[in-house]
Amino acid sequence: MTASRPDTPLLDTVGTPEHLRKLAPEQLRQLADELRAEMIDAVGSTGGHLGSGLGVVELTVAIHYIFNTPDDRLIWDVGHQAYPHKILTGRRDRIRTLRQAGGLSGFTKRSESEYDPFGAAHSSTSISAGLGFAVANKLNDAPGKAIAVIGDGAMSAGMAYEAMNNAEQAGNRLVVILNDNDMSIAPPVGGLSAYLARMVSSSEYLGLRSLASKVANKIGRRVHHSLHKAEEYTRGMVTGGTLFEELGFYYVGPIDGHNLDHLIPVLENVRDSDQGPILVHVVTTKGKGYAPAEDSADKYHGVPKFDVVTGEKKKSAAGPPAYQNVFGETLAKLAETDDRICAITAAMPGGTGVDKFSQMHPDRAFDVGIAEQHGVTFAAGLAAQGMRPFAAIYSTFLQRAYDQVVHDVAIQNLPVRFAIDRAGLVGADGATHAGSFDVTYLASLPNFVVMAAADEAELVHMTYTAAQHDSGPIAFRYPRGNGVGVEMPEMPQLLEIGKGRVVRGDAKVGKVAILSLGARLEEAKKAADQLEAMGLATTVADMRFAKPIDEALIRELADSHEVLVTVEEAAIGGMGAHLLTMASDEGLTDPDSSTGGLKIRTMRLPDTFLDHDDPVKQYDSARLNAPHIVETVLEALRHNSAGVTEARA
Repeated sequence: MTASRPDTPLLDTVGTPEHLRKLAPEQLRQLADELRAEMIDAVGSTGGHLGSGLGVVELTVAIHYIFNTPDDRLIWDVGHQAYPHKILTGRRDRIRTLRQAGGLSGFTKRSESEYDPFGAAHSSTSISAGLGFAVANKLNDAPGKAIAVIGDGAMSAGMAYEAMNNAEQAGNRLVVILNDNDMSIAPPVGGLSAYLARMVSSSEYLGLRSLASKVANKIGRRVHHSLHKAEEYTRGMVTGGTLFEELGFYYVGPIDGHNLDHLIPVLENVRDSDQGPILVHVVTTKGKGYAPAEDSADKYHGVPKFDVVTGEKKKSAAGPPAYQNVFGETLAKLAETDDRICAITAAMPGGTGVDKFSQMHPDRAFDVGIAEQHGVTFAAGLAAQGMRPFAAIYSTFLQRAYDQVVHDVAIQNLPVRFAIDRAGLVGADGATHAGSFDVTYLASLPNFVVMAAADEAELVHMTYTAAQHDSGPIAFRYPRGNGVGVEMPEMPQLLEIGKGRVVRGDAKVGKVAILSLGARLEEAKKAADQLEAMGLATTVADMRFAKPIDEALIRELADSHEVLVTVEEAAIGGMGAHLLTMASDEGLTDPDSSTGGLKIRTMRLPDTFLDHDDPVKQYDSARLNAPHIVETVLEALRHNSAGVTEARA
């Protein structure tokens, strides 16, 4: 049984942070409790990220209560913990549209609200962006601060430290709040640490510190430097944070991120401080206040719809295996007889299937954290030393390591295997997580082999083929979600590099040829059925390879068919572009060539960022479903929908 909407009498009076700041401090605890209940109920009805948002409820209340948002710019790293923030910033009436077509994004988004000054969904960008806001205010002599809230998981990425290394330029306009939600950094938090945090952030302490600094300056630079270091290290030994001090931050913490009596005075002190950039270290519990999420933080990080009372998730009907599980299980099995195979993931072992591999081969599984750049070059080093590394990374996250892919892998022609998960559209996660560009940015590189799995059986074959490919880098892409239900092979096949396959019709005879790359193959088959019903002999080819493209098959199809249509779930510049380049180089469409009547059309993702939506509707928007393939063919043939030739001027 699902609970009714929670009672939220105080939250009902708070539409914006301006309303929040009118409350008395003693009312904030009730507000936080109601906010937590509202978020649990909302995510229960929509699905989405749960644990992270529950962990920052009190912090969200405290920040908006103390700082003058939106003039003070609040930047949430990643943004998946920002649901409470959305509720408090004028979007509560839409919170149950999360991740739905036309509804609220699951992340922060500039076009959605003035309280979202910077869009996010990839990690570790908040400090760099916050530094930009803070320095702009400094240059314009504007008073506003920038507050970057970053989780300690995001602190595993080098970009966060690159930003911190330059943060002194922002002066007191930058505040970084380190949300430590798994105790990986913080010592135990209690009354003493809260007292110390209040003390070292207080105006009295900071004033005394400033006075001491001026006196030491009068004495001499060397003495001043020595005294400053002594004070810094003494405070660091007591409170922690020496690393952040070395990077130019004044460190405050750790403090209990769920205790508003601790948070409010510290943030007040930080707001009013004239120190340089400040880092406030708060310790929170992921999933706080909802027992199922607290007890199993990993399983309640992102959730489908669930029963708020029991925590039971809505289960989808059993179906074909998920692509990431097919990959993980296949790789683990291959590694039983090949001790050179290693698996690398960047903080996504479950999402990529590397957890399956890790269970069987823990010494050869590596989670490098949110550090795709390091992960790729680490894989290159392994390959250079004779190992067979598989870098299993989401397409959208591999973008972050493109320099390493080019410089450390491709130029050196090292046999790194790239297992590219979440290739193509990703439904509710929207544009930020769509894997739109990997074919384009990999197939343009010399030495690379790029494959795309049409189904789960093909993924098995491609994983095996990549394992055996030692002559250079090789990548294979596969979509989010479950396979299409084909029979799984007992033994994997070694695919011939650069060779596609005809799955319908005859390569030597026909009117229309549909050349599919990847997971749109089933739609290509449906389109072929409809075209055949119109009397148009149609051949369907699964190209398998975007690079090297199967030139022999393309020539054969071009010689015997009037229309060639390429279909791929990738941006412009992919397989279709490579085919057009080949056609241009060989004059396949020239009037005096043997294929002078040939018409080529390419179907791909549109040149735009598609918002979150139901996957079927996304494919419809992208015009990559069977009816759109049929329409493209008929237009090329100048046929109407009944198959009758149109007279056109």
